[in-house]
Amino acid sequence: FPLFYKQMKSMRKMQALAPKMQRIQNKYKGKTDQASKEAMSRETMKLYQDNNVNPAGSCLPMLIQGPVFMSMFYTLSAIPYIANGKRDPLGAFDVATAKQFTQTDVFGIVSVTDNFTRAATAGKVVIGVFVFLMCFCLWLMQYINMKRNMAAASMNKQTETMQKAMLWLFPVMYIFSGASFPFAVLVYWLTNNVCNLCRTLWQVYCFPTPGSPAAEDKEKRDHRNENARREKAGLPSLEEEALAKAKEEAARKANQGFQRQQPVRKRRKK
Repeated sequence: FPLFYKQMKSMRKMQALAPKMQRIQNKYKGKTDQASKEAMSRETMKLYQDNNVNPAGSCLPMLIQGPVFMSMFYTLSAIPYIANGKRDPLGAFDVATAKQFTQTDVFGIVSVTDNFTRAATAGKVVIGVFVFLMCFCLWLMQYINMKRNMAAASMNKQTETMQKAMLWLFPVMYIFSGASFPFAVLVYWLTNNVCNLCRTLWQVYCFPTPGSPAAEDKEKRDHRNENARREKAGLPSLEEEALAKAKEEAARKANQGFQRQQPVRKRRKK
């Protein structure tokens, strides 16, 4: 969770800076000389430094999970070959341990080391369901971010086109790559995607990007909650309070008069 919170803060800062980034890019659009490229890079880095933004901050969880995922994939893919004697033992996985591990079934249908090509018919169905759920969670997470958590000021035609391409590109890629992964890796991957989806829903509801549709909904929700709290406490609503202040200000101006302060001419020095 701490890593996700840092990632969320970094992504929100990057989204808030998107309009300024767009202005810098438009300023140097079409300029391909080295001096213009260096100037654009300097202005971009200064923008990051002034706003205390780390562009790599949003990639931190991925950088940590990447080695874990690759280690699981490498080890689980090697176990069937170790069990058949086609590969040397790997760490604690000797032939006997590898054979015992390959006999570990989930639901009595699919082995933890099976992928789509090695599994039986029933196992293929289970793996297919897991791949579908994994891709659907990823698609839904990206869809929510694109439709609910993107500020209107940061959405230009290029950004919108890229977001729509990513919305379908990554899930389609995972359909083909997921079929080659051992089932235990798919379980880990699906669990990770479900957790990320839940965190995304929580983020969009509680900490939406300023200027996004979700932020507008949160502002209305907070307004209703504050009025409900005031009603229970016997206090005037926000609208009634604003109206009372406006009437007080109008009455004050009517009683005291509202004179425009005349400019004073400065004396010239001789």
